[in-house]
Amino acid sequence: MDSKDHTHLPEKFTVDSEDDKPTASKKSQDEEEEDDHNKNTTDENEDPKNDHNKSSNARDQEDSKVDIVSSPKSPPDYDYITAPDANEPNPEPSSPPDLTQVSEEIDNFISSLLKFSQLQEHDEDNQLPDVPICVEQFVVLVEAKVRDYEPCAKWSQLAKEDSDSFIESVNRLSSLSNELMKFSTEDKYTCSINIVGGVLQCAMLYLEEEFKSLLEDHQEANDPSPNLQNQDADIELKEETIKTSNNIVVCGYSDQVLSDLIRISKAMVSGGHESECRHVYFVARRNFLEERLHKLGFGKHSIDDVVHKMKWETLEREIESWIRIFRQFTSTEFPLERKLSDAVFSEASEDLFGSVAHEVLAQLLNFAQAVALTKRAAEKLFKFIDVYEALRDDLPPDDTLFPDEMLNQIKTEASTIRSRLGEAMILIFAELESSIKSDTGKSQVPGGAVHPLTKYTMNYLEYACEYKNTLGQVFGESGLQTQVTKVLDLLDSNMEGKARLYKDASLKSIFMMNNGRYMLKKIKGKEVNGLIGDGWYRRKSSDMRQYHKGYQRETWGKLLGCLTPEGLTVNGKVVKPVLKERFKSFNVMFDEIHKTQSGWVVGDEQLQSELRVSISNMVIPAYRSFLGRYSQIFTPGRQMEKYVKYQAEDIETHIDELFDGTVTPMGRKKQ
Repeated sequence: MDSKDHTHLPEKFTVDSEDDKPTASKKSQDEEEEDDHNKNTTDENEDPKNDHNKSSNARDQEDSKVDIVSSPKSPPDYDYITAPDANEPNPEPSSPPDLTQVSEEIDNFISSLLKFSQLQEHDEDNQLPDVPICVEQFVVLVEAKVRDYEPCAKWSQLAKEDSDSFIESVNRLSSLSNELMKFSTEDKYTCSINIVGGVLQCAMLYLEEEFKSLLEDHQEANDPSPNLQNQDADIELKEETIKTSNNIVVCGYSDQVLSDLIRISKAMVSGGHESECRHVYFVARRNFLEERLHKLGFGKHSIDDVVHKMKWETLEREIESWIRIFRQFTSTEFPLERKLSDAVFSEASEDLFGSVAHEVLAQLLNFAQAVALTKRAAEKLFKFIDVYEALRDDLPPDDTLFPDEMLNQIKTEASTIRSRLGEAMILIFAELESSIKSDTGKSQVPGGAVHPLTKYTMNYLEYACEYKNTLGQVFGESGLQTQVTKVLDLLDSNMEGKARLYKDASLKSIFMMNNGRYMLKKIKGKEVNGLIGDGWYRRKSSDMRQYHKGYQRETWGKLLGCLTPEGLTVNGKVVKPVLKERFKSFNVMFDEIHKTQSGWVVGDEQLQSELRVSISNMVIPAYRSFLGRYSQIFTPGRQMEKYVKYQAEDIETHIDELFDGTVTPMGRKKQ
């Protein structure tokens, strides 16, 4: 900062440029001789009566001065600042005044002004004290300090004794200015008011720069907040990291820096520069918090960029980052910032903090608003819910942090954004319904396996029901239950239509059992079942039993027809050709079933086991009985091997090879 102009000081009290000592201005020798000559000439020509009158007036003035001094209401006896007498030579320069002594005299003068203003309310006859010479001396000393510090001296580089002395002097100068301004209409104070005000302005400008430097130079090096950009979990600061002696968390500023900030802010407020001080603080802390946003991974995007230009994969990552940062700021950054403003500005800190926080919070809320305005799609539901919950749960619950008016504004904005997100969620479910209805693909799923639409829809509903409390707020509790049930019914109906694509009735049943079992497993989970209840589950379980019976009837019922004794005997004797045909038919049919259904798919192990067990229970006893009753009809050897291809154990083994999804070659029979 450049050295300030001192032309505002009266000519008599200019500062020497070499040693900064106050000096009196000097007249030339010719001017002094001319003044003495004029004075002598005037004295010789004066009337004796005038001499008498002059002596009389002088005595009256002296008596008056004695009365003022002796009066208990009069101010202390000072050396007063008087206008220079053109007829008298100026005094020689004196040694620099002592700051401590001058400060005491200034305090006395301030007290006299204060006392006078109080007495004046009761007695208008009090005489206003003149301005003592200590005022000018004090101003010169303070201005010299400011000039010495301005070019290069950083506040943090000053010795504590020097900074304490400077702050004390500036505060004293502010008090002097404030008291003098009470008498701004008094002509004899005009010059002093201007001088004091000019130097005070210089001091305030210096303090303003130092206040800014302290805020900016020390915040980055002492930044205590963690970087969350590449972290999956939220990290909260421990309040033990940075504390003052009063256990106040202060955003990374050391005790000494915080103390300096507090002293400078108080000095600037006392000096009438509160607005300038608050503005410097606001800009510095706003910039710091915006930089924190950037370091934590928050990109400053316009609403148009988010809504129209950003790909969903990119936006997903941005949303995840936003949620972590939003929680970090509301739980840690803002409380720390509030404590700092409370420490630096003990009074009216709430509004200042609110202004700083609002600038940053507005950016975070604008991003959430942009997310709510993006094009709806089923895959966006869960990120929408995450943003919704952050706005609902992570804002401060009361007014202990933000000012009341600001908190109400924040809650209103957050509520508006949540409403838009809620509307988007409802429409996403509506679009999910439409997508199920419109899925009319004609391709079969190989082996009757679970259809991709079933997997997608059921996983979607299962995941959505983990957010049932939030979705319940959006839809209403009964509304969400109705919505989920409707989606299940639509999916079930769609699978029935896709089952008709299979020409094999048995495979139709396998397809419906596969998809039905997948749905039931997802519904059986506590989240979905707790929402829709047991009614839908019981109805679907009943359908599954019917599909199972239909499968057994279509596949194994025909096979068992080969093992019936009807038509094998005539007049009590077994008709051997008919028996041979029965065994041949059984062997061919079983081979075909095994070949076909070993390639079918039943992915659910429990369902696969249930099917195999039920088939074995149905086929093995009947085959063993038939074999035991009629196998002796054949001649042992080649005839037996030709018609009795499998033993009961062979049949059981081959049944356990069904539904693996791979065609298994038939093994040799057991002998």
